[in-house]
Amino acid sequence: MTKPLFKEFNPVSSKQWKQKIQFDLNGADYNSTLVWESNEGIAVKPFYHADDLLKHPKVSNTKTTQWLVCQSIFVTNTTTSNLKAINAIKKGAESIRFIVPSKDIAIKELLQNINLDTIRIYLELQFLSETYIKTIRSIPTKAGIYTLTDSIGHLARNGNWFYNLNKDFELFTNYFLNNTSKSQTYTSVDTTLYQNAGANIVQQLAYALAHANEYLNLLNTKAPNALQTIRMVFGASLSSNYFFEIAKLKALRSLWLTLAKEYNIISDCHIIAYPTKRNKTLYDPNTNMLRTTTECMSAILGGANTICNLPYDTIYHKDNIFSERIACNQLLILKHESYFDKVNNPTDGAYYIESITQQLAEKALDLFKEIETSGGFLKQLKSGTIQRKIKESASKEQNQFNTGKEILLGTNKHPNEQDKIKATLELYPFVKTHRRKTLIEPIIEKRLAEQIEQERLKKEH
Repeated sequence: MTKPLFKEFNPVSSKQWKQKIQFDLNGADYNSTLVWESNEGIAVKPFYHADDLLKHPKVSNTKTTQWLVCQSIFVTNTTTSNLKAINAIKKGAESIRFIVPSKDIAIKELLQNINLDTIRIYLELQFLSETYIKTIRSIPTKAGIYTLTDSIGHLARNGNWFYNLNKDFELFTNYFLNNTSKSQTYTSVDTTLYQNAGANIVQQLAYALAHANEYLNLLNTKAPNALQTIRMVFGASLSSNYFFEIAKLKALRSLWLTLAKEYNIISDCHIIAYPTKRNKTLYDPNTNMLRTTTECMSAILGGANTICNLPYDTIYHKDNIFSERIACNQLLILKHESYFDKVNNPTDGAYYIESITQQLAEKALDLFKEIETSGGFLKQLKSGTIQRKIKESASKEQNQFNTGKEILLGTNKHPNEQDKIKATLELYPFVKTHRRKTLIEPIIEKRLAEQIEQERLKKEH
């Protein structure tokens, strides 16, 4: 075919489209009728055009064809967790995320009989230990073992350091200085907490950048030569705001490259994505599968490297074979039956997504600069500024849910009044409070549906 397909059509400008829409509205106001504002302060229009972009975006360097299906396993028993991982791999998992609570877990036993040349391993350590990391580094692998420790994330979540500021940062620096192989060293920034606590997307991105910058600042001061080996691993939690979440991950990569450039680092970020817990519900729990499916789709199209799905009953059931198998199957269907692994950059050039991506990145960069001007992320955590801002955002979203503007099907919209859940609860599904001494106020995760669910539970017989 030599004749271009669209040569016979005259180009239509953004202004012409808008005029046509205004004519069809029969006098109704365009802005109040068709334009809505997101919680991030972005005006979302009914259509997008090339005119909306200041310049054509560059082709992204993501490899959507290479995303991995991941199984999360909390390690309570080494043998049991090892067998669980092997079984998950047989059923389609391509990577395993082990949550390791203690240095008493024998790492080599945990990984035995797992093909480390083909299966990527994430080790989320809930402690700091140079010896333990040294043992991990001695294990040969081609697929990669990513050691995830995040002292600042631990402080934000729990209110205390693992040890204290100086020792935590000393161990972090030694982690790089003792890298005799000069291979890439992975540094974890867990941003899932901010989303699950109610931060809006601009806040999530800005806090992710400021969080990462604390580590880069430290290394630049203590071990500047090690900066070139760094590879940042971001944990990201995604909600059901489908297109915005795609844009969030694209903006995160763009922002990281901007920050890395300031430190003369040539390194792309590595993203592990999870569905959010914030919109998950006790009642009509099967709707959680619908939510996690769209959230995983956003993660894929946004360019996540690895995706760990959330079992639909995770907020009230202990780990169980059925729900974990369903969670894995959701990802397998997306990958092998829905063909979400065939195009590297499927969202590139989509005017709506590109426009949102640019706006989110710009707003997040402004907030990041504001945080740095005020002394940095740690200073704002210690003063309670970050916590207060997240609470304000969470309160706004909670009010939207309470008034029906934010809808969770089966909970505040079309609830099944006959649905009973009390007899099946195995875990306490609400915010737990423990009085203890902390250095700072911890950031608390909270689901939108908690108050409604507590009221319904009281009425169950």
